[in-house]
Amino acid sequence: MTMATLAHDQAAASTPAELDAATLRQAFGAYPTGVVAIGALRGGEPVGFAASSFVSISLQPPMVAVSVARTSTTWPRLAQAEVLGLSVLSHGQGALCRRLASREANRFDGVAWTATPEGAVLVEDAALWLTARVGATYDGGDHEIVLLELLSVELFAGVEPLVFHTSQFRELLPHA
Repeated sequence: MTMATLAHDQAAASTPAELDAATLRQAFGAYPTGVVAIGALRGGEPVGFAASSFVSISLQPPMVAVSVARTSTTWPRLAQAEVLGLSVLSHGQGALCRRLASREANRFDGVAWTATPEGAVLVEDAALWLTARVGATYDGGDHEIVLLELLSVELFAGVEPLVFHTSQFRELLPHA
């Protein structure tokens, strides 16, 4: 069998899927991501949610981005905060992640968190803490792409991050 025949046989066996929401959700789930809790004090209470659409953007100036669903009722409250806390959740915080991603009224009940003097909410036992302010927002279809200017970083060495892949939480293992 030649390489051309093999390539043709593989292409024939794999037909492109339709670009509907369910298929795209499944396809995007094939890419493992970390999970970030985004939070701030609003009216003296912690407000926040979990997001897996978090990415580093720039080292100089330090920036990250997150995509937020336009249907979010939490983001409009957070978007007005002076400073946001971003906590990269750690392995073992899967239940917390699901809670922060839920539609529960008070997602922070029973959650260990701390607030900065500026009102950024940070989740205890996370792998990484960042604080940021909203820099710009961009149209992202059914999401809003939010560019965040980083203000501080605190890395907790040795704490493994929570990994989300195919709608499940996974553990990182060293490559042999």
